[in-house]
Amino acid sequence: MLKKFVLSLCMALFLSLGPAIAADKINVNTASLEQLQTVNGIGESTAAAIVSYRELVGEFDSLESLLDVKGIGEKKLAKLSDQLTVAD
Repeated sequence: MLKKFVLSLCMALFLSLGPAIAADKINVNTASLEQLQTVNGIGESTAAAIVSYRELVGEFDSLESLLDVKGIGEKKLAKLSDQLTVAD
């Protein structure tokens, strides 16, 4: 009985944190250089490349558009995709 209660409590906590975690995604279309650098896997040079590309070409239509940025390949994008968004 106690085991089921604890399991139910853990599940409720996990499910309630989902929206809070999702809200922490960084929007690559509006983020500053400093904000981009807070993303795990984006350093100074990659953040600068994202901002430069965005200023030159315009907003990103999708996260896959980041593949056009120097220094971002498929593996890196896969690691970053859960931390980034292109919409508010």
